[in-house]
Amino acid sequence: NTGESLCAVNDLFIGPRSHTSARYQISCGGQTEQQSSSGIIVSTGLGASGWLRSVIAGASGIVSSLSGAAEDAAAGIAEFSWESDYLYFSVREPWPSKTSSSAISFGQVTQTNPLTLVSQMPENGVIFSDGMEHDFVQFNAGTRATISLADRRGLLVV
Repeated sequence: NTGESLCAVNDLFIGPRSHTSARYQISCGGQTEQQSSSGIIVSTGLGASGWLRSVIAGASGIVSSLSGAAEDAAAGIAEFSWESDYLYFSVREPWPSKTSSSAISFGQVTQTNPLTLVSQMPENGVIFSDGMEHDFVQFNAGTRATISLADRRGLLVV
């Protein structure tokens, strides 16, 4: 809602500039909830082998250890190719409490199903792309960010 725009080749990070909790309202797929977490990663198909793979591998390892079942959820993103017409998002370390929930922790963003976030952080909220922490859009209290697919597409030149 500020008129600013930021594109990502690999991924976006939405959250606090430092190691504190991000507070925001998240909406996707007709669901909305208040959340507190260490931030959100939104990944393109090109970035699927990086930060997103690491997040999913960690979550898969936790589930495997707790359930005793050997599953590799990270293998499930193998079909998420660089030319995919969707994005994946993952909430990092969601914290359920009396004022926050964690039901919306992973999902798909499409042209018809954007991810919408409203910051509740008084200061130090940021959105940056591709690990470029010093090139960011401020994401402080009241700022609404809508994450969707860009009209511009990357081309692989061989």
